[in-house]
Formats: sequence, C-alpha cells, structure tokens
Amino acid sequence: MQSKNGSEWVDFGKFLIKLIIFMALLRTFFFAPFNIPSESMQPRLLIGDYLVVSKWSYGYSKNSVPFQLPIIPGRIFASDPKAGDVVVFKAPPTARDDYIKRVIGLPGDQIQMIGGILHINGTAVPKKKIADLVIPVTQNMIDASIETDSFPCFSPQYEEKLENGQSQCRYPQFEETLPNGRKYKILDVVADGRGDDSQAFIVPEGHVFLMGDNRDRSEDSRWPAVEGGAIGIVPMENLVGKAWFSVFSTDGSASWIMPWTWFSATRAERIGEGF
Repeated sequence: MQSKNGSEWVDFGKFLIKLIIFMALLRTFFFAPFNIPSESMQPRLLIGDYLVVSKWSYGYSKNSVPFQLPIIPGRIFASDPKAGDVVVFKAPPTARDDYIKRVIGLPGDQIQMIGGILHINGTAVPKKKIADLVIPVTQNMIDASIETDSFPCFSPQYEEKLENGQSQCRYPQFEETLPNGRKYKILDVVADGRGDDSQAFIVPEGHVFLMGDNRDRSEDSRWPAVEGGAIGIVPMENLVGKAWFSVFSTDGSASWIMPWTWFSATRAERIGEGF
C-alpha cells in the first residue's frame, strides 16, 4: 500500500510533467520571450528591453520548436510578414542565434541604399529629420561598450555631460515612410557610413530583406551572412515570430543582492509599448 507521502510525490511529479508540456506548447505555438542585447534597433528598442513575440504570425517551422527539434516539416500555416514588421528570427548562416530586425523588402523587391537613402523598387523612401533622440547613459549601455570596446554613445561627439555628473546620448533621428504607409524612426549617425551605399539587391522568393533601425550599428541584410555578424537575405523559414509588445525594461543598474534596486532600475514607461 502506497503511503500518503509517496502519493503526494507522485501527484507532484505528474503536475510537473503537465506543466512542462503546457509550457513547451505555449513556447512553441503561441508566445516567446526575447531580450534586447544591443543597440541595432534603436530608437525603438533599447538594451534591457524585454519583449513578447507572437509565434503564430508567420507560421511554424523547426525554428519555432525549443532546441530546433526537427518535428515540423518545412514551414506550416505560413504567412508572409509585411514591410515594416519587427521580427525575431534565427540568424544565418548557422541559424543558432535569435536576432531582431525590421522587414524592409519582400520577395521580388529591389532594395538599395544610395547616399544614406533607402530605395525600394527604384523609388527613394521618404526620410524626414525629426527631433534628436536623447537617452541617458545607463549601466547596460556601459557594460555593452566594454564588451565591444566602443563608447556608450557610439562616439564621444554624441555624449553630453549633465550638471548632476551623469551623461546622456543625443543622436540625429529620422522618420522613414515605406511604400505601404508604415512609418518608423531610424538613427543615422555617420555621414557616408559603410552601409549608406550598397548594390541593388533583388529579394528571392521565400526570403526577406531585414535592416536595423540604427543604420550605422546594425549588421544586417546589406552584407553577406557571417557567423556572429551580418545576416544576408534571410529565408522566411528562419522567422520565429513578430515582436508584439514590451513586457519589461531595465537600465542594468539592479543588483540581485539589493532587492530595492530591482524597482529603481525598471524603466516603467517602456512597459506595454506595442509595435
């Protein structure tokens, strides 16, 4: 006869198995978390932002499944993204790491950068100067600059010292309007940057052309895919999902051993922002 104690452990084990299955199904077919580790999608996304990604938006493939288990053949329930969507995907050439970029070109589109102006199918995309982006220098920006041997504000010329001893970054900011009417903000901080002029790319069938909103700090479809760097033109099968909304944001100053800093480090104004 099984003891009451043993029965409780069996029930608890069954509960854990059910919970794991439920979470795996949720993670595979509905939602996925994603955090922002770099500045490539400024101004929309900052280091320390945490997002929810909708998994159903573009269909499912092995890249939808935890550990990329090959249980889904090809891409099922497929739906193409729209120009302007912000997407999470498995980055070529290895398809191991999750990246986030904006969809600029769809199959059949011709994409080219000329003098810092995006051209789609031979037509210049309107690019309007708007108010500068001004953001405080945060701990996670400092940490990222140390890892990449760079400056928190990309270059000292964009850093402003404040009277309280802290610093902020001021970047030139623009608004682009795609042919479908989708508007979004970009940063263009380097005149004649290496990505400001490119060849004309024709997006193949079943692929998308992706770019970061921070044009001078994004390794994207403007260059051939290199592990840990640029991504080339990305197969739609690599799409994981569509950025849905921000669920949390931190400036990186929190310490696990000082719980009160968990609240002071939170950027509450960024929580709940949609795409």
